[in-house]
Amino acid sequence: MAITHARTWLARSFSSLSSSPLRVCVVGSGPAGFYTAEKMLKAHQGAEVDIIDRLPTPFGLVRSGVAPDHPETKIVINQFSRVARHERCSFFGNVALGSSVSLSELRQLYDVVVLAYGAESDRALGIPGEDLLGICSAREFVWWYNGHPDGRNLNPDLKSTDTAVILGQGNVALDVARILLQSTEVLAKTDIANHALAALEQSSIRKVYLVGRRGPTQAACTAKELREVLGIKDLCIHINKNDLIKSPDDEEEMRNSRIQRRVYELLSKAATSGPPPSSGQRELHFIFFRKPDRFLDSAERSGYVTGVHFEKTVLKGVGPGKQVAVGTGQFEDLDCGLVLKSIGYKSVPVDGLPFDHQKGVVPNIGGRVLADTSGDSTQLEKGLYVCGWLKRGPTGIIGTNLYCAEETVASISEDLEQGIVGPTSGAPRPGREGLLQLLDNRSVRVVPFTGWEKIDSEEKKLGSLRTKPREKLTTREDLLRVATE
Repeated sequence: MAITHARTWLARSFSSLSSSPLRVCVVGSGPAGFYTAEKMLKAHQGAEVDIIDRLPTPFGLVRSGVAPDHPETKIVINQFSRVARHERCSFFGNVALGSSVSLSELRQLYDVVVLAYGAESDRALGIPGEDLLGICSAREFVWWYNGHPDGRNLNPDLKSTDTAVILGQGNVALDVARILLQSTEVLAKTDIANHALAALEQSSIRKVYLVGRRGPTQAACTAKELREVLGIKDLCIHINKNDLIKSPDDEEEMRNSRIQRRVYELLSKAATSGPPPSSGQRELHFIFFRKPDRFLDSAERSGYVTGVHFEKTVLKGVGPGKQVAVGTGQFEDLDCGLVLKSIGYKSVPVDGLPFDHQKGVVPNIGGRVLADTSGDSTQLEKGLYVCGWLKRGPTGIIGTNLYCAEETVASISEDLEQGIVGPTSGAPRPGREGLLQLLDNRSVRVVPFTGWEKIDSEEKKLGSLRTKPREKLTTREDLLRVATE
């Protein structure tokens, strides 16, 4: 894109030193990626920002992670769409870092590369039986019901058992429980994937157990999410009242956190107000102070999970936030035919990228990628930055990425001002033109934002036939076909 107008940076002036536009590539089109692009476009009025994503569709977890019955959370897509349509911004879908283009190639093509591709794998428990059929991650299950192309073929068995165990008590765990227990008449009015709705309509699941290592005071969910699952119509809630007994450290934790206090109050109220279950009524059980020890193999269906062997725990440690769950040596089994692990997402490294495998993040200072953390010196990867879960770990809500992006863009601006990165008086970086030429040479079918708009229009049209906001296309083939028509 030719830029003819005078360039004036909103950040402290740097552009006057250069006759070339600043070429920026953001990898990942979720909230972290779009907030970074938006901040860069505002801070540097000569910058050209390209956003690439391995999927043909943009918006990351806003599209494939937010629950289908939370349409208000997806409104941020309107803001991100305005960014993508900006005259100095381009979106290129179906471009995978590693296979379509390497990180080293991107760094040669662009002045600045920001990695914001999130966390697309899962933490492992590392206990016996984890590979049994009937066990999957909550992320995979969420991708399945949200129509993510990589989750299309999960096909969880919801018909052979009436009991599901969810390991974890965070917001994702509550989302999954709500989808399993909610009336399909309610879900049918959302943008849930059609294959998931059909499976849920035939589901035999009637009991869901949400299991946590610690107590109700330490539950990782928010009050809003908890209130929603507790409010499901005709649902019987089970909570052991003994688990609600608070220690002095619990009391202090609640005094220091309004969220934890509200969560505890909601759980306490649910434990005392529920009527006894009626025949056939769906049940939600909150189980505290248990950690999985191993998964049990079925005698009738060898290779399939038939239950979880739990160890009871107690909290050890003094002070709020410092209590950890420690096994007691007492065990019990919980029968089930489906296990969903909601114990944390994990980012995936790529060639040429420093990576902390223990923490699952890229080592960085304020978003600047560290090349070498050994010794007293900290060597930086020039022109390479991170934002979002890849930077800080899989924590926070959509809005958390806004502040995360502000910090990373501030680091980029400082490096630009100091001449550490940015266009020079020599030959400018190829940027967008170079990327598109490289992808064309490799026969990569690039999906521009106009291609996404075709997908968006088609999904809304298909949804209108079912009285849904949209009917998602769930295979790469269908997405690419519609995008290129």
